[in-house]
Amino acid sequence: MAESAVLQLPASLRLSRASGALKVWWCAAMVSLALLLVVGLLGGITLTALLWFMPSGSWLSAAEWQDAGRQFSDFLFASRGDFEGVAGVYPAIVGTALLVVIMSIIVAPLGVATAIYLSEYARDTWYTQALRVAIHNLAGVPAVIYGVFGLGFFIYTMGGSVDQWLYADQLPQPTFGTPGLLWAALTLALLTLPVVIVASEEGLGRIPLDLREGSLALGATRAETLTRILLPAAMPSILTGIILAMARAAGEVAPLMLVGVVKYAPALPVSLQAPFIHLERKFMHLGYYVYDVTMYAQPSEGRLGLICATALLLVLVVSALNIVAILLRRRMLARFV
Repeated sequence: MAESAVLQLPASLRLSRASGALKVWWCAAMVSLALLLVVGLLGGITLTALLWFMPSGSWLSAAEWQDAGRQFSDFLFASRGDFEGVAGVYPAIVGTALLVVIMSIIVAPLGVATAIYLSEYARDTWYTQALRVAIHNLAGVPAVIYGVFGLGFFIYTMGGSVDQWLYADQLPQPTFGTPGLLWAALTLALLTLPVVIVASEEGLGRIPLDLREGSLALGATRAETLTRILLPAAMPSILTGIILAMARAAGEVAPLMLVGVVKYAPALPVSLQAPFIHLERKFMHLGYYVYDVTMYAQPSEGRLGLICATALLLVLVVSALNIVAILLRRRMLARFV
């Protein structure tokens, strides 16, 4: 009996190892398939965009490079209707960047302040538990629902009230009671707020209790402990959450269709004269530009290339935001950890 038990043990070990190896190979195959799909998609978009700029493929021809330069200039700065039936993409780049910056200015203090309250000041009661559940559930709400809320509350309610208080002489022509840059930024701030709250609260929650107690034992106040110990230690997570929110906001389209984005904006939301940033103006957006060109642009041979070039530009913008997030996180970790 003892000999049979000894003989059966290696077989079970071999079976366990084979099962573990099979699981590893299966996971590796799934990861490789996902990477191949992403690389293939990006490669196809990039190749189509490059062939659109240089259709002959003569990469060593000076004339071809000059034609590609003119094509790229038209792609950025063409007037409405002069280029593939649409305007250049430069106003969409400006609108996307300005929208993300304003949204970040709004969402960062709100998200961090909420996380500080939940992590450091709120008692563990049914109210805080329900609040955390609500925050996590908000992250799963469809984006278009935020757009409907922004249209009804921000534009019609808040914007209409602002017009009655400050711009009554211009009524019935609305100033802020119509879709615009400010309401789009507020809507996206509400959309990305759960991302910042969760990331900031997790960063604060990972800080050892010894740091809090040691700071208080040395005579620091609770506010000094928060500003000089806790926030610097949690800053990598906070910055990561903020810039991930920026990356998500840069690619959102559905809510913007209700709160301010347009196919063509006659004027940029920024100018060289005061007030420099015109929050009431409508704006163009890269994501909506892709949607509009795909669905409504005039059929032409170069439309697919234009779609791929704009999509590639949007991917590069979002990728740049993610790279910035990684670099900032590493810098903060090297400084505070």
